[in-house]
Amino acid sequence: MQKKALITGSAGLIGSEAARWFARQGFRIFGIDNDMRAYFFGSQASTEWNLESLKSDLGPAYTHYLADIRNVKEIEDIFQKHEFDIIIHAAAQPSHDWAAKEPLTDFSVNALGTLILLEHYKKYCPRATFIFTSTNKVYGDLPNYLPLVEYETRFELPKDHLYYNGIDETMSIDQSTHSIFGASKVSADIMVQEYGRYFNLNTGVFRGGCLTGPLHSGTQLHGFLAYLIKCIATGVAYTIFGYKGKQVRDNIHSYDLVNMFWHFHHNPKPGEVYNVGGSRSSNVSMLEAIKKTELVLGRKAVYSYSETHRIGDHQWYISDVGKFKRHFPEWDFTYDIDRIIEEIARDGHF
Repeated sequence: MQKKALITGSAGLIGSEAARWFARQGFRIFGIDNDMRAYFFGSQASTEWNLESLKSDLGPAYTHYLADIRNVKEIEDIFQKHEFDIIIHAAAQPSHDWAAKEPLTDFSVNALGTLILLEHYKKYCPRATFIFTSTNKVYGDLPNYLPLVEYETRFELPKDHLYYNGIDETMSIDQSTHSIFGASKVSADIMVQEYGRYFNLNTGVFRGGCLTGPLHSGTQLHGFLAYLIKCIATGVAYTIFGYKGKQVRDNIHSYDLVNMFWHFHHNPKPGEVYNVGGSRSSNVSMLEAIKKTELVLGRKAVYSYSETHRIGDHQWYISDVGKFKRHFPEWDFTYDIDRIIEEIARDGHF
């Protein structure tokens, strides 16, 4: 019998990458996406283009549901029709700036929507794998209290510091400013862990840094690298928010992240948590990203600087993926930051 994958946020960056990946492995793909990204960020951030591409690429291997993960009846109808082998939950409200405008919407999508999916997963296909795309914002602003050193183009940790190779899962998620978005994702993150530990279900939490790739509908409030490259490519002015543009982000390509999901699915560890990002293999500051993109595109960036950083934003964040590598030693990165920028510049949705 053909295996089935349910993917929420299937027209987004991670969802569409996962749909294509699992379809190549012979899975029948069922996607849930109602393009709330357009509601969050405007028509320029709509994922409709990616959905049409996905339908074209996968043909009859893909079935789309224009459903809302907050709607119990719609979700139950889907679970009653199919017994899934894996559920990849990538749907979310992803911006901490936007969340502050509509906390109820943010929480209902990120926290309540996740709980509704978990309950139906437990009820209808408890032997399946459940993968949740969480965020490094669950650590709040604690990374900003690390003893950072300022260099010409970036902030950095001393090489002898515990977290120089990246922040691991031992960092506390308590007693910090998370942003409203970070708090709603904490709620979902903990609940996914609990369904793994309490009910012994095969749930996995992946706390992402910057997830990126050419399938990203980047916009100012979410998807910094794709949006930055889009701005430089099209001549649109870009705004750097605080930290002198020296804030550091690790970026993981959607392909490498979905490959992590694939490995986890074959040997799931109930309730496990992994920090995932580009690590030391793929990280960059804002200033460095601008310079690299200018070189790739052969054109100068137009940008301005705002002294005010975003609440809960990280001054420096690099993920330590060591735990995942110990659990799944056959996995490794295929993209570094230069290859990511080159690919988005060449194939990005502008």
